[in-house]
Amino acid sequence: MSTTWILIANASGARLFTNRGPQKGLELLKTFDHPESREKAAELVTDRPGHNKSAGNGHGAYVPATDPKYHAAEGFAQALSKELEQGRIANDYDQLIVAAAPSFLGLLNHHFSSHVRGLLSESLQKDYTKANEKELAGHLEKYIFL
Repeated sequence: MSTTWILIANASGARLFTNRGPQKGLELLKTFDHPESREKAAELVTDRPGHNKSAGNGHGAYVPATDPKYHAAEGFAQALSKELEQGRIANDYDQLIVAAAPSFLGLLNHHFSSHVRGLLSESLQKDYTKANEKELAGHLEKYIFL
């Protein structure tokens, strides 16, 4: 019997479901919350931007190389990828379906190991994080027999 994990995610939260075979439905395994992604960028940094001297008479403000919100989302994507890798190592699933907001899906794909990518059967650029289990089953019926 094949076990499929279904990750439904965006930058601020995710749910991990399992399906243990045809007509077995969805079972919620774990919920992940990432409140940092809902905060304003200014609240994610500890200080105001610093100043630096320029060659002329004025001063410039230091601008960080990466956006704090992007950095927070990337950390969350890395944590979710580690969770999927641990499940793969433990042989908890044979197949993976990921549905995530388009920009967050790119971050997830960047952090997936080649082994996890090998188990990935579907990758959907959809944010279903607000959908309940019944709605989610309707969205996924094309990809898995629930």
